[in-house]
Amino acid sequence: MYTRPAMGKIILRISGFIFFLLFIPASLKGQEDKPEGGFINTRILFVFDASQSMAGIWESDTKINIARDFLITMIDSLQYLKNVQMALRVYGHQSPVPPQDCNDTKLEVPFDVNNAFKIRQKLRFLNPKGTTPIAHSLELAAEDFTPCDECRNIIILITDGIEACEGDPCAVSRQLQLKGIVVKPFIIGIGMDPEFKKTFDCVGYYYNAEKEQKFREILEVVITMALNTTSAQVNLLDSDGFPTETNVNMTFYDLVSGKVKQNIVHTINNKGNPDTIMLDPLATYKLKVHTIPPVYVDTIRITAGKHTIIGVDAPQGYLEFLASGSIQYRDLRAIIRKTGEMETLNYHPINETVKYLIGKYDIEIPTLPKILLYDVEVKQSHTTTIQIPRPGIITFMNITPGYGSIYLLKDNDMEWVTNLTEIKTNQSLILLPGHYVAIFRSKNATSSENTIKRNFEIISGSSLAVELY
Repeated sequence: MYTRPAMGKIILRISGFIFFLLFIPASLKGQEDKPEGGFINTRILFVFDASQSMAGIWESDTKINIARDFLITMIDSLQYLKNVQMALRVYGHQSPVPPQDCNDTKLEVPFDVNNAFKIRQKLRFLNPKGTTPIAHSLELAAEDFTPCDECRNIIILITDGIEACEGDPCAVSRQLQLKGIVVKPFIIGIGMDPEFKKTFDCVGYYYNAEKEQKFREILEVVITMALNTTSAQVNLLDSDGFPTETNVNMTFYDLVSGKVKQNIVHTINNKGNPDTIMLDPLATYKLKVHTIPPVYVDTIRITAGKHTIIGVDAPQGYLEFLASGSIQYRDLRAIIRKTGEMETLNYHPINETVKYLIGKYDIEIPTLPKILLYDVEVKQSHTTTIQIPRPGIITFMNITPGYGSIYLLKDNDMEWVTNLTEIKTNQSLILLPGHYVAIFRSKNATSSENTIKRNFEIISGSSLAVELY
């Protein structure tokens, strides 16, 4: 039968923590306006050990009585936080041993609002009797968390023993994290052998309560870590090592699952410093700064309660392409690649200024003929300007369609520019200034001697007509 021990001193000591919890909603309230990838709700699943060994005496009472008294008191506090939902899974409470029932685990109270009363009632009437199927309980816990893109899912496992069945809690925990279902679980051991730490370290954050009072302190620490975010700032460093770069989107990914945690546009605050952001200290991050090209930072760890500065080398300058006096190029976009590489970084609109990481770039401008520029250097905070010559317009007039091409005359050579369309008669093209030749033969002509050659010159802003007959 469940009997509640005297709790006078314990309640007094916990009351301070309850007072602290009442202020947590102020910080969580801001989460309602979190950017994409941020969490709005924290969901805590308590996985509670009600196996036979929990009936053992631990200082002032049985292990199960002490553990549930502290947990009930904590639940009493958490129920007032509107951004927190709780659920309770219990194992070892349905089938006595022997024989061993490794399926003895059940979600007793699912996630819901205002369900603290149900959790308290279920805890009060638990009788320890069965075995310890930790891995199977964690595996089923994946289904306890209903789909929620803006939720932060926490598992707090309270146990006095290690896996008693054939499951692998480490492998199950790893899969839960890889799938992005939960962050790394918390495990609170009740009077366990210190050697068991090695068993649980691969499962999650392990805390061993050697004494009754230590259990209370650990539970407070775990709940605080589960609820609080920690401040951080990203310093986007220029070529001199100063955090002057800004106004670029940054994506924080969970390093384990690869899922997006937050998207934030980097900002310099009104004091001239990189703005403070709030991150979940339970996650390990990979950061992508969406410069051109992007910059990555792997394995970012945040220490709970400690402001973290993340330095990123992101020195940038500007490129601009100008085609003044011409509306013909209003939809033209230059192709930007890093020098010596094939990957296209950007299709840069003409008459716009765009930021790039400092360095050298190869540029292709799809004019006729195309402009190829190599090793164009972008310097820190400097604008590199490329002027595109004003083109001219030429119209080819032919009585019948045919086969033809346009060549740029350059250094005693003919450089192919484009083909004429075979199904049209009159065609107009926009060409850069230069000397050209058009080679054409009508479809109806049956002799190569009927090939027509026309030399012409394009002058900026000019309009020209050439007959191909």
